[in-house]
Amino acid sequence: MYSSEEQEVEAVFDKEKRYIMQTYRRPRMVISEGKGARLKDLLGNEYIDCVGGIAVNAVGYCHPAVVEALKEQVDRLMHVSNLYYTEPQVELAEKLVQLTGMDKVFFCNSGAESVEAALKLAAKTTGKSGFIAAEGGFHGRTIGALSVTSGHKFRSAFEQLLLKSVKFVRYNDAEAIRTAIDDDTAAVILEPIQGETGVIVPSEGYLTQVRDICTDKGVLLILDEIQTGFGRTGRWFCKDYEAVEPDIMTIAKALGAGFPIGAMLAKAGIEFGAGEHASTFGGNPLACSAALASISVIESERLVERSEELGAYFMNRVHEDGLDSRPVVKELRGRGLMIGIELQEACADIVDNALNRGVLINCTSDRVIRLVPPLVISKDELSRVIAILEEIIVDK
Repeated sequence: MYSSEEQEVEAVFDKEKRYIMQTYRRPRMVISEGKGARLKDLLGNEYIDCVGGIAVNAVGYCHPAVVEALKEQVDRLMHVSNLYYTEPQVELAEKLVQLTGMDKVFFCNSGAESVEAALKLAAKTTGKSGFIAAEGGFHGRTIGALSVTSGHKFRSAFEQLLLKSVKFVRYNDAEAIRTAIDDDTAAVILEPIQGETGVIVPSEGYLTQVRDICTDKGVLLILDEIQTGFGRTGRWFCKDYEAVEPDIMTIAKALGAGFPIGAMLAKAGIEFGAGEHASTFGGNPLACSAALASISVIESERLVERSEELGAYFMNRVHEDGLDSRPVVKELRGRGLMIGIELQEACADIVDNALNRGVLINCTSDRVIRLVPPLVISKDELSRVIAILEEIIVDK
């Protein structure tokens, strides 16, 4: 006999199956609320979250400053056409230019949309149609973004729709990019760290080499900082480790603290004109207010520095405990609080075991445990995560 809470949960499962396309594999739990780095389900179970909405909830769940900013904006203006000016949009654009070193901003609603805008802008600016992307790269699931995304499982059902002018080269091999560039190449698009492939960190100097090659060949460089941005790797943006300046940059995820927003930024002279691109909801007042509040929290609570410090603590602790020398562990890698633990075998069961012990993690590329917790996670919470992971992995 189900309790009333269990009946409520079962009703959610039934409705989800009946009314929602089955595009996600979900554990049988219903998240009902969140605070900081913790989530709670409808049955009252609490979890330390190391998925973070997939690198979205940098300032944690329901941060008071973000909630208050949204409440204030709701009372004033929720949406107006981009045919008109709004203060939050202009203020956010100014802030993003200051943080990134770019010159102009186009607002949209997601990472995939920002990549679509970037590809379109690169083609428009250069008059060329070719793109070079990395094997293992992930940039989104819309047609253009999927065209520059590697991986049979993402592409196989849609190959007939994808751009034929994309070349894929080995990641972390700058010379492969030089070789692939031809007279029709508009741009190279890369992630500073590959996320969906399993937190693949390139060699030091790789991005600098790619930047130099693009400059030498007269090709635009697009950096996809959708997953790595806003302190995730211990810098505001991962490009900052090498002071690389892309021509075009895409951001989303942590930008809105959980509120949908994306942006494409570009250097001076690389921009759309009137009517060349648009987004009905892009840069709406609510999203921009959430983003401004989130950025303010990241600054005031020193979350960029915190990400670097806690990331180093995680790596050192795991190394001291000998977890990375276990036979089942192939490699430990990452920067800041973007961490991957690659195993010698599939890790789906580890995800399930961690959930049963109150920790949410996810698995990428079958064998990589990816940890991208809120940057506000406490040291005690992170220590608890480490202890649980060690218990589970040692048992394998």
